[in-house]
Amino acid sequence: MKRSNRYKESLSKIDRSIRYGPEEAIDLLKAMPGSKFDETVEVAVRLGVDPRHADQIVRGTVVLPHGTGRRVVVLVFAKGEREKQAREAGADYVGSDEYIKKISDGWLDFDIAIATPDMMSSVGKLGRILGPRGLMPNPKSGTVTLDVRRAVRDAKTGQIEFRVDKAGNLHAPIGKISFDTQKILENFQTFMEAVIRAKPSAAKGQYIRSVTLSSTMGPGVRLDRQAVLDSLR
Repeated sequence: MKRSNRYKESLSKIDRSIRYGPEEAIDLLKAMPGSKFDETVEVAVRLGVDPRHADQIVRGTVVLPHGTGRRVVVLVFAKGEREKQAREAGADYVGSDEYIKKISDGWLDFDIAIATPDMMSSVGKLGRILGPRGLMPNPKSGTVTLDVRRAVRDAKTGQIEFRVDKAGNLHAPIGKISFDTQKILENFQTFMEAVIRAKPSAAKGQYIRSVTLSSTMGPGVRLDRQAVLDSLR
């Protein structure tokens, strides 16, 4: 794969023979040549789990203290008083059957879908559309709830959902490269603490295998596993 000169310059700043501490890695990302847009800082974690087994699935949600730096479009399936509460909390779209029909017809202009429990018998029909895109409301992620005010606020202020993939990896955005180092670091620590809390009881051996930070257009910076764990204490 052909790499740009910018990418090559960024890569030259990384010493592949060492593993970096979290703060040092963030400073390194920020020192790399910038692009024309505000890149997202992403974390990738390789876990010691076998996702083929249901009792080793790692998933959860976490509210990043400084948000992700991007505008999140929220759709809420609700009726009556809960519909009013969702609108007051700042949801972008709120309704019921009309949005179920719109989605069935191909509309998907939202980032997070939230539903009250009474709506799930209808929303469940959208599973084949929303499920593969990670948009299906789910009680485990806090997106099926009666407390729509809190769910909307969390979504708008930096809640992210994570789920292990088939290879045992997690990927998540933890801010923008324009954030100062401390804000990115605190978001990173909050995310890692949530991942550790989500450790399945069936997982044996080393749970956190490796951690890498990167920006949207840049190379990954591998972190020292022990330094990551020490930073969370």
